[in-house]
Amino acid sequence: MGPDLVLFRVARKELQLFFASPVAWMFLASFLAVCLFVFFWVEAFFARNIADVRPLFEWMPLLLIFLSAALTMRSWSEERRSGTLEHVLTLPVSLWQFVLGKFIACALVLMLALAGTLLLPLTVEGIASLDWGPVAAGYLATFLLGCSYLSVGLFVSSRTDNAIVSLIGSVALCGLLYLAGSELLLGFFGGSAAEFLRLMGSGARFESITRGVLDLRDLYYYFAITAVFLGLNIFALERGRWSERSNSHHRSWRFGVTLVVLNLLLAALWLHKLPGVRTDLTEGKLYSLSEPSETLLTQLEEPLLIRGYFSERSHPLLAPLVPQLRDLLREYAVTGAGKIRVEFVDPAEDAAAEKQANEEYGIQATPFQVADRYQSALVNAYFNVLIQYGNEKEVLGFSDFIEVKMAAGGDPEVLLRNPEFDITRAIRDVLYRYRSGGELFDQISKPVTLRAYVSDDSKLPQLLVDYRDAIRREAEALVPNSQNKFSIDFVEPEAKGGAEAARILEEWGFQPMITALGDENEFYFYLTLEDDHQVIQLPTGRFDSSDFSDALEAGLRRFASGFTRTIALALPGSSQPRGGMPPQGHSFGTLQQTISQDHSILMEDLTDGSVDASADLLIVMAPETLEAKALFAVDQYLMRGGTVIVATSPRSIETRGTALQLRRVDSGMEDWLAHQGIRVEDTVVLDDRQAAFPVPVLRRVGEYEFRDMQFVDYPYLLDIRDDGLNPDHPITQGLPNLTVGWASPLSVSPQENIESTTLLSSSDKAWLSAQSDVMPTVTDSGHSSFSGAGKPRQKAEVGVLLSGEFTSFFDEVPTPAASANDDLNEDREVETPSTALISKSPSSSRLIVVSSNDFASDQVLSGVIAASGTQYFGPLEFLMNAVDWSLQDSSLMNIRSRAHFNRTLPALPKNMQARIEYANYAGALIFLIVIYAVWLLQRRRREKQLGRVLL
Repeated sequence: MGPDLVLFRVARKELQLFFASPVAWMFLASFLAVCLFVFFWVEAFFARNIADVRPLFEWMPLLLIFLSAALTMRSWSEERRSGTLEHVLTLPVSLWQFVLGKFIACALVLMLALAGTLLLPLTVEGIASLDWGPVAAGYLATFLLGCSYLSVGLFVSSRTDNAIVSLIGSVALCGLLYLAGSELLLGFFGGSAAEFLRLMGSGARFESITRGVLDLRDLYYYFAITAVFLGLNIFALERGRWSERSNSHHRSWRFGVTLVVLNLLLAALWLHKLPGVRTDLTEGKLYSLSEPSETLLTQLEEPLLIRGYFSERSHPLLAPLVPQLRDLLREYAVTGAGKIRVEFVDPAEDAAAEKQANEEYGIQATPFQVADRYQSALVNAYFNVLIQYGNEKEVLGFSDFIEVKMAAGGDPEVLLRNPEFDITRAIRDVLYRYRSGGELFDQISKPVTLRAYVSDDSKLPQLLVDYRDAIRREAEALVPNSQNKFSIDFVEPEAKGGAEAARILEEWGFQPMITALGDENEFYFYLTLEDDHQVIQLPTGRFDSSDFSDALEAGLRRFASGFTRTIALALPGSSQPRGGMPPQGHSFGTLQQTISQDHSILMEDLTDGSVDASADLLIVMAPETLEAKALFAVDQYLMRGGTVIVATSPRSIETRGTALQLRRVDSGMEDWLAHQGIRVEDTVVLDDRQAAFPVPVLRRVGEYEFRDMQFVDYPYLLDIRDDGLNPDHPITQGLPNLTVGWASPLSVSPQENIESTTLLSSSDKAWLSAQSDVMPTVTDSGHSSFSGAGKPRQKAEVGVLLSGEFTSFFDEVPTPAASANDDLNEDREVETPSTALISKSPSSSRLIVVSSNDFASDQVLSGVIAASGTQYFGPLEFLMNAVDWSLQDSSLMNIRSRAHFNRTLPALPKNMQARIEYANYAGALIFLIVIYAVWLLQRRRREKQLGRVLL
C-alpha cells in the first residue's frame, strides 16, 4: 500500500469519525458562534467604525488554543484507551503516515470552520471598501497558527489514554506558546529577553501576518512549531514499538529527533538575523517602500543617516511596534544602495549616545506610565527616529508614528499610522533644506528666460528707467553661474507696429500703464519668467530694485525641484480690515500645523491688496466680507499664473448656547467666483450617505424636552466616498473617503479656454435645504428628525477644479483705487491706476473651490474624530494633495492617505446594522445545515456501497 493511499485512508477515516460524533459539529458550531460574538459584540464592529476584519482575527491566538485542544484530545488517547493503538504499532507501515493522516483530517476541519466565517469579510466589502490583502493574510495566519496548535494537541494526545488529561495538557502547552510573546509576560522582562520571548510567542508572529505582511521568518516559525511537534508525535509512537532494553536503534532515533528539533529551532534564530524576505499584501503596500520613496532616495548625493532611538523597556503598547519600525528602516538602507546608514541605539545603555541625543538633537525621553501586578510606575523611554543629511536634521517621535483607535470597551488599539510617509517626508525635508543652501540652478532642469516687456526710454518715467537698469544688471550677474539655464530677453511691446503689445494683451492681458490718472502717456513694464511649460509674472511691487532679488529668486524656485515651497494661507480675520475678529467656530490650527510639516507657511494679509511674492500657492479659508483690495489680491495672484484654493459657502455653522444654527455669510467673493464660472448656491446639501457627529440633540419624552449631546448620523455631514471622489484625478484617487460638513451645491459654467473637473460630489440620494435651524431632534424611537422623504434627490457638486486661461474680474469693474503701489514716496509720483492690471492669466493657472466654510476647521475635525474614535484628517489630506499636485510635487501624494484606520464605514441606520448582524448569524446556521446535508448524502452513499458489497 503506497504512502499516499495510507495517508488518504487515515485522513478519511478520521473525518468520518469526527462527523459521526458530536466533536466536529461542536467544534464548527462553537468556532462560528464565538467568532460572530467577538466580531459584533466584544469588538463592536459597527461602533468601531473601521472597514476591516481585524476583530475576527484578534482573538484567534486564544480561541484556537481551546478549540484545537478539543478537536485533538481524542485522536490518540482514544486509540490508546480502546487498544487499537497496539494494532497500529504492529502494522508494517511507517508511523508518520498515521500521524500526518490524523493531522490532515484535523486541518481540513479547521479549514472548513474558517470557510464558515467568509461571510464576514464579504459583508464588510458590501458595506465599504475592504482591503483584501490583510484578510487573506489573516486567514493564512489563522490556518498556520491552528496547524501548530493541532500538532501540539496530537503530540499531547499521544502521551496519554485520558482525553480530559489530553485536553488540559494541550491547553497548557499551547497557552505557554502564546504566553511567551504576550504583554502579560513581557512586562516582567526587558530588552533582549523581552525581544526573544516575543519572537518565541505564537501571538506576536500572528499579529505580524494579520496586518498584511508575509515574512519568511514568521511563516517558518509556524512550520517549525508544527514540524517539531509532529516529529515528537512520531517519536512518541515509535517508542511504543521498542523493547525495554535500549539499543543502537533507540539511540539513533533519539539522536535524530533531537538533531531535527535543534536544527529547526536554530534555523529560526538564523533567519531572524537575516534581512526579512517578505511580501506586502496590503492595498497600496502600507508596509513597503513605495515608488515615490524609492525615487526620492535616488536623489541622494551625500550619505544619509537614519538612527532609531528605542528603549528596551517602553510602554507595552509601543514595544510591539519597534520591530515593525526597525524592519521598515532597514528597507530604507537596502533601497538606498549604500547611501543610507541605519543605526539603532538604546540611550539607556550608552550614556554618550544619550547625551548626544539630548544636547545635539534635542531628543528627550518621554515618560510613560506602566503597571504590573504590584505597582504603577513611570518609565522614561525613547521612541524616536533621527534623519540627518549633511548638517540638516529632522527628529520624529512616537506622536508622529502611532495611530490610536479607541475600542468599544475603552481599550486603545495602537498601530503604526503611516511610518513611510513620515520618514519619507523627513528625508525630503532635510534633502530640500540641504539643497537650498547650494546652487539654485542645480535644481532647475529646463532653461528659464526672464522676459521683460518694457517700453523704450522715451516713454518710461525716469524712476522706471533707473529700475530697469538696476534689475538688468542684477539679472545679468546671474547668467554666468546659471549653467546655461537662465537668460534675459527685453522686449519692446510697441515695436513692429505694436504686434507684441497685441499678443501679450491677448495671451496674458497685459495692458498699458500710465503714470497718473488722466495722463495720456502710456507705457509697458511687465516681468515674466518662462520655460516651455509655464509662464509666471514677477510682481514689480513699488518698482524698488531692492525688492527685485527676492522676487526673482522666489520665481525661479517655482521652476526648481527640491526646494521647500511657501504656502500663503489667508484665514478669517486676516482678510478683513484690521481689528476684525475670526468668526465663531472658525479656527484652523490643525490645518496650519499640517501645512507647516511639509511646506513653509505664510500667514497672508490680503487687505494690503497683494499676495506675497514668495508664495507658491494661495489658500483662502472661510472668507468673510472681503474688501475690494483683498479680492484684487486674489484675482491678480491667479492672473499671474498662480493656484488659488478657496473654501467658501453662503452658510456657516455656529453654536448659540446648546443650539446649532446656520448663519448667512457674505464672503465678498460671490461675484468674483461667478465671473470665473462658479456659483455657490444659497442652500445646504444633505445626504443619506452621512457621517456621525456629536451634536446637541433635542429629545422629547411626552410633554417634556431635554437637550443632550449625542453622536447622531447627521445628513449635513456628507460622507463622500466611491463615486463621490473623482477616481481619475491625483488629488482624490488615493482618498478612501472624505467628510464635508454644511456644504452648498456648486453650479459650474466655465468660460471659454477653461477646463472644469469635478473633484467632490454627494451621492445621488442628496437633497437641498435652506433652513437655518440644523439642530437634530431625536424621537422616542431614537430616529433623527431630518429626512429627505418627498424631496427631490440629486447629486450635488461640492468641490471643483478649474484650470486654463482666466480673465480678470476687474476688467469689468473698477480697479481698487489703492493698489500695490500706493505706498510710493511722494517724490516718486508713480501710481498704478485701474488700467494697470493683468487681465488674463496663463494656461497654468488653477482655481480649486470647496463649497464649505467648515471644511477643515478644528471644530469639525475634532467632532468627526470623537464620533469615529480615531484620528481623522481627510480634509487635510485632500488639501495637501491639492497643494502637491498644483506645485507638481507628487513625492508624497501616493503615500499620504495610506493610514490603517482611514477606511471607515458609511453611516448605517440602527435597523440596517441589526439586519446585517442577523444575516451573518443566519448565514452561519445555513452553512452548518449545508455541511450536515452534504455529510448525510456522503454517509448514505457509503451505506449503499457497503450494502452492494455485502450482497
